[in-house]
Amino acid sequence: MKTAGRTLDVFEAFEDVGKPLTLSDLARRLEMPVSSCHGLVGTLKARGYLYAVNRRTLYPTRRILEMARRIVAKDPMLERLAGFLERLRDDTGETVILGKRQDDAVIYLHVVEGLRTIRYSAKPGELKPLHSSAIGKAMLGEIPPADLAAWLAGHPLDAVTENTLVTPESLGGDLAAGRERGYHITRGENVADVMAVATAIHLNGEPLGVAVAGPLERMKTGLAAHTERLLAMKSAVEAGEEHP
Repeated sequence: MKTAGRTLDVFEAFEDVGKPLTLSDLARRLEMPVSSCHGLVGTLKARGYLYAVNRRTLYPTRRILEMARRIVAKDPMLERLAGFLERLRDDTGETVILGKRQDDAVIYLHVVEGLRTIRYSAKPGELKPLHSSAIGKAMLGEIPPADLAAWLAGHPLDAVTENTLVTPESLGGDLAAGRERGYHITRGENVADVMAVATAIHLNGEPLGVAVAGPLERMKTGLAAHTERLLAMKSAVEAGEEHP
């Protein structure tokens, strides 16, 4: 477990810095002894994931990028949904996100960035709280009411922003309203100036969440149209239609 985490830390360090690093710089960023870092780096170099830029510095090769592209190209969820997500982005102009529940969080599986200069930005792999994110609410809305009441009573509802719903009563009422209308909304509850609308889509027996997100004031104006397009996409996917 620790070695796997350290390996990922190496690549995240290069992502953060955006330039070659010396062995000592990398060890300092990873907060590990230089000797241990040397062994990890040696393995990654031997496997073709790092190379020596010069006698002192290291940088990742394109191997991990090419591997990631081949893996993503075979993602069964994205093969089915990518075209729908891009069409929804084109129709709304806003950022479209595909996510799934992972324990007590939502993991973003795919993000199609909005077309506007000012837009909501996110990255695949990000984890968001269930109770404060639109996709999280859509996932909670899939839980039977009795089980949901138990979940609400047993989980802390931390304030992510001043708008986050932090009591079981307020969040439970919001989820019930969203379940009734078929979609869920966040108004600055996860990011203060961002609004999102999300719904659950059932694919291969699994609930996934799709959200349209953007600046709060602009989303308020376009909410009705964005929701209509989102629900139309849900119907098309669940009916087995081919993507546009």
